[in-house]
Amino acid sequence: MELKEINALLEKLSNANGISGAEGAVAKIIRDEIAPYVDEIKTDRMGNLIAVKKGDDFKIMLAAHMDEIGLMVQYIDEKGFIRFVGVGGWYNPVLVSQRVILHGEKGDIPGVLGMKPPHVMEEADRKKQIELANLFIDVGAHSTEEVEAMGITVGTTVTIDRDYQPLAGTVVTGKALDNRVGCAMLIGALKEMESKHTIYAVFTVQEEVGLKGAKTAAFSLNPDVAIATDVTIPGDSPGIERRKAPVFMGEGPVVVMVSASGRGHLADPRMVDWLKKTAKKHDIMIQIEVGDGGNTDASAINFERGGIPSVPVSVPARYIHSPVEVIDLKDLQGAIELLRLAVKTKPNF
Repeated sequence: MELKEINALLEKLSNANGISGAEGAVAKIIRDEIAPYVDEIKTDRMGNLIAVKKGDDFKIMLAAHMDEIGLMVQYIDEKGFIRFVGVGGWYNPVLVSQRVILHGEKGDIPGVLGMKPPHVMEEADRKKQIELANLFIDVGAHSTEEVEAMGITVGTTVTIDRDYQPLAGTVVTGKALDNRVGCAMLIGALKEMESKHTIYAVFTVQEEVGLKGAKTAAFSLNPDVAIATDVTIPGDSPGIERRKAPVFMGEGPVVVMVSASGRGHLADPRMVDWLKKTAKKHDIMIQIEVGDGGNTDASAINFERGGIPSVPVSVPARYIHSPVEVIDLKDLQGAIELLRLAVKTKPNF
């Protein structure tokens, strides 16, 4: 897949909005992209979008989560200020002074995240950690009734208002690259994929709140093996000790042997070997990670049906779980090729 096509696809996915439990807009884009390239598409009761390329009895599940971290309206006070909860793992200082979009019943409403200005804080307050309870959303309203008239109610979902942008060379930035990058990887591979095996391409829901969609999909599909597509933290930016994150942006996709060591996922060595041999055969530059970061859908899939051999394939992404995540499109291009070519064969079990 050419870089120009990858860039256009990722821009569309990144700019779409869909927090955990409200992934419908993202699912529609994906369905439209992949429909000509698969034999069947369905949505299960959990909300996972499942595409099937029919083949023999060996079943390969490819999973990419659609959801992004976001916010949800919890309370609207008498002056029209909106309190909220976080959906997914936020580092609270990232939210200060961001613009947001509230996805109300009557359409999208812009807002800003506010807090008490530092000019009027006591010295002790300035030193305290930023808590979500001290932040609020301002949509310019003056009462509860005015906010509700806009179509904003308790339970309205909220996403960050940030557009995808190119940086230098093949580097880009945007919100929700975790995990619209994984979605783009799977879409790109599906468009050029030829395999004699049965492929389940699963665009999962609610990964950011507990890997839930992958768990239910893996149980119902009962694949023989699985690959989860996601992003991972590189060690090439200031403040990160390279020993703890020895993968780098621009040096290829990452096959993750260990994620969240001591409590997370251990990839089946045969799965890792399968991907390494594919990369070597086709001259695809890859990186191997033994990490101590977060889990992926592979962690949930691995525990289903008595154990499903699983491995993550990730793209290095700086500043994850922020509105300004950064990747190199060349890494994504390599990941698409690795995924596309791997499924021509199967692991040596």
